[in-house]
Amino acid sequence: MSVCQTCGACCASLRVDFHPAELAGGAFAWGQGVPVEMTVPVTPAIVRLCGTDASPPRCVALAGEVGVAVQCTIYDVRPSPCREFDTEHAACNKARQRCGLAPL
Repeated sequence: MSVCQTCGACCASLRVDFHPAELAGGAFAWGQGVPVEMTVPVTPAIVRLCGTDASPPRCVALAGEVGVAVQCTIYDVRPSPCREFDTEHAACNKARQRCGLAPL
């Protein structure tokens, strides 16, 4: 099991904004694209994953308990910010800290 499958701190700490072309049916979508019902429009050029701007934030696609066992329910069609984020990203340890987890 990878550290990301037990962590989930980024999904419970960070806002996820991306271009609508990554939505289901969009020109730049992976697979079928991010389900529209899991997003909210921000501007004509930006949509946001639901829950990522809540207080406290938690992505609607995150299942499980942060720091124990988590899973992205849309992993195969997740948007570019999620695809580009990894444990080498400086924000990873900041997100882990916000969730009360030790740095990597």
